[in-house]
Amino acid sequence: MPTEILMPALSPTMEEGTLAKWLVKEGDTVSAGDLLAEIETDKATMEFEAVDEGVIGKILIEEGTEGVKVNTAIAVILEEGESADDIEADAGKPAPAKDEKDDDKEEAGQKEAEEKPGTDAPAKDSKEDKADEGKTTSAPPAPKQDGKRIFASPLARRIAADKGLDLREIKGSGPKGRIVKADVEAAKPSDKPAPDARADAKAPAQAAAMPTGPATETVLKMYEGREFEEMKLDGMRRTIAARLTEAKQTIPHFYLRRDIRLDALLKLRSEMNAGLESRGVKLSVNDYIIKACANALQAIPDANAVWAGDRILKLKPSDVAVAVAIEGGLFTPVLQDAEKKSLSTLSAEMKDLATRARDRKLAPHEYQGGSFAISNLGMFGIDNFDAVINPPHGAILAVGAGVKKPVVGKDGELTTATVMSVTLSVDHRVIDGALGAELLQVITDQLENPLAMLA
Repeated sequence: MPTEILMPALSPTMEEGTLAKWLVKEGDTVSAGDLLAEIETDKATMEFEAVDEGVIGKILIEEGTEGVKVNTAIAVILEEGESADDIEADAGKPAPAKDEKDDDKEEAGQKEAEEKPGTDAPAKDSKEDKADEGKTTSAPPAPKQDGKRIFASPLARRIAADKGLDLREIKGSGPKGRIVKADVEAAKPSDKPAPDARADAKAPAQAAAMPTGPATETVLKMYEGREFEEMKLDGMRRTIAARLTEAKQTIPHFYLRRDIRLDALLKLRSEMNAGLESRGVKLSVNDYIIKACANALQAIPDANAVWAGDRILKLKPSDVAVAVAIEGGLFTPVLQDAEKKSLSTLSAEMKDLATRARDRKLAPHEYQGGSFAISNLGMFGIDNFDAVINPPHGAILAVGAGVKKPVVGKDGELTTATVMSVTLSVDHRVIDGALGAELLQVITDQLENPLAMLA
């Protein structure tokens, strides 16, 4: 049979994508490693390679199609001796997950039985577990518990939904603990309302597609009669909305603030840039901030950590993420092993990552990971702000503009200095107050005594 080419998952969190462009056409011969298409995820446009050789027999999904689910057949490749006539009519539908195939087959039989009154559905678990004649309501999807699918027959799921029963509280008597009709009929309703199985199955997609807030209909009615333009949410904006909503709702943020004097750093930067001019290198204040944070994470290793659900992961290297604004959203490319790199290396790497981020050409491994992030709005004239932690990071440093201010000198005299306000947003599950204060103190010391970061 012809081989289906499936929509790939190009990142661990990808559920769907846009098939931006086909690089082949029907009838083309391809080999493993040949480029087939360009696919847009919520973060980047990536090239997709062939893993088999053969002839492109049929393209099932047109270029420009949005919202193509992962594991959906997007094309069919033919091997020697096969023809387009061998392609099945249902090609192009999402492929079921491996651990759900048996249940999908049973549900298909259930649906057929429901559409043909008088016909019983397949009964793998029990002879009594048959479809009620004359009913046409389809069974809700199986719910999940701790990320694992709860196996129940379609009829059992439907009866549970009708009776308001929570399948997660019912012990199955079928093969391998599968819940069957008899189990549901014998169960008693719980005091707690049963979750909607359909909503449970769609929760991941809805989380990304529908950020919390007033319903769309409510908002549209509120502004009825007023002139406005509807802006379509692309994959990036949906993901940002979902992740930041999750971050503010689930991460116990606390905030630590410091004013940092930059005069010594600005003087050193001017001298270094003069010496590096012949090499075409120009260091920014942000480059020094990245280096200072990387060194601080090494000095305070307990703060170089991320939240991993039921544990904390302490990282050895300083992998520092830096927020980069792009059209329609932002990226947080990660500078790995930042503590080992020189300022000029960090500067060149950051410029490269920022350029490719704006072109949406970053690979997933370049913007995922890290334990700490930096968000700098100083170049936009913002004096100070509080940043939202990017999970699973333990902290993020919000950096404001350097501003000339009157300050009291060491000897009590009144003078002026360039002062930068920073705010460290901290995940209290990972970093306690005193530990966060230690981290911010080291960052401050590094920036106010910049020669130390060059040692």
